[in-house]
Amino acid sequence: MRVLLVTGRLAEDMVKTFSWNADVLALDVDVASFITPQMLREAEPYGYDLILIPGAITANFSPLESELKAKIRLGPKHAADLKYVLRHLEEIELSTKIPACILLSEKMRENALSMANKLEEKSESSLTINGVKIGHQSRMKVLAEIVDSTLLCELDLINKINYCESQGADMIDLGIPLDAEPAQVENTVKVAKKATSLPVSVDTMKPELILAGIKAGVDLVLSVDGENLVKVGKELAKAKVPAVVVPGPKTGLEENIVKAQSSGIKVMADPILNPPLLGLVPSANKYLEFHQKHPEIPLFFGAGNVTELIDVDSPGVNGLMAAMGTEVGASILFTPEYSDKSKGSIKELRTASEMMILAKNRKAPPKDLGIDLLILKEKRRHPEEKFPENFLVAKDDHKWAMDPAGSFKINISEDKIVANHGEVTVVGESAIEVLNTIIDRGLVTRLDHAGYLGRELQRAELAIKLGRSYNQDETF
Repeated sequence: MRVLLVTGRLAEDMVKTFSWNADVLALDVDVASFITPQMLREAEPYGYDLILIPGAITANFSPLESELKAKIRLGPKHAADLKYVLRHLEEIELSTKIPACILLSEKMRENALSMANKLEEKSESSLTINGVKIGHQSRMKVLAEIVDSTLLCELDLINKINYCESQGADMIDLGIPLDAEPAQVENTVKVAKKATSLPVSVDTMKPELILAGIKAGVDLVLSVDGENLVKVGKELAKAKVPAVVVPGPKTGLEENIVKAQSSGIKVMADPILNPPLLGLVPSANKYLEFHQKHPEIPLFFGAGNVTELIDVDSPGVNGLMAAMGTEVGASILFTPEYSDKSKGSIKELRTASEMMILAKNRKAPPKDLGIDLLILKEKRRHPEEKFPENFLVAKDDHKWAMDPAGSFKINISEDKIVANHGEVTVVGESAIEVLNTIIDRGLVTRLDHAGYLGRELQRAELAIKLGRSYNQDETF
């Protein structure tokens, strides 16, 4: 296939650097995104199968295709992505409306998720809980805890369960406070079981509360040790409810597992993951040692013990926890999403678990998979383009004046941007749709005010995407 890359003067050298085997045509314009169909027509670039124009162009080049006898498609927005796009031309049908870099990224993501699902479908597991595979070759499952679940009203509990499902949780854990009553546990489990088809667990060490959960039809119990096992073991075995076994104050993990198994209980092991600087690495070693000794027993990995107790952005921590979990043989990744800083952990751990099953299948590090946890940092930084020799130096001496049309109070609520203008309130999901509505309704009349609104609305949109608070006029 003969490919031509069309660009402007400023980006010519950069495009040539990343052009791979394609030819490069620099037209008589500085900024590549200003290229018009007429400019390309006058250049008469005949003899090509595919002509890639800059991804930021919005003009319609379709009528030129019959004249030049070539497909004209949008390339990537940035020249640095050209080599990446050119290598995958045979795998994707490029678009006249969507930049190639975005199209390819979405395609690779779809392929990655499809492969992760296929690997999960054909995987063997150590046990199955309500249709969900646990352990062995299967993907690590994300168990999302709803803290103090018995204190929630029915609607709030259902909303939290729906949220966990929407974020990709594989299982729902009902955290039970110490002062809960058996009747509360029963009711909470019943509500949860009606609200979701996912496996539901109860998280308590108190025998009477575990028994209440079993009675209500719970799918998994967290946790049993040598002491409460005496009181709940028979009922767990009778109901065929698996249990997570932990070390007790008087008996060790392996001793408790032997007792549970001898009672006929299907078990998972939790050697207990310690927080950073309180024994994180030694506790991880215990997981590895246990897995090497008992590869058939699924391991419960409390990733939340780390994410909640370190002031580091959760995507990186959860990605690393999933990688560590894979290496030590973990089967379940547990998170409570308790604090504001850990919000998003369910989704992050789900993505990380999919990354790990793909990487494990490739027998390579979890890199270049098509899915990632890169939120703030870029995978590849794009080189900066040169600016023209003739330019204006920006100055901060603009005289601000109030807009006769009035001012706006901008906020965010329920993942929406809210722009209040007296009696009119505009609500939307993106900065551009809110700003366009404001302009179309004549609610802004000054260019500087419109520019200000654009900046603030974009900051509000970013705050929503990053799960942060937003305050108008404050530094982001």
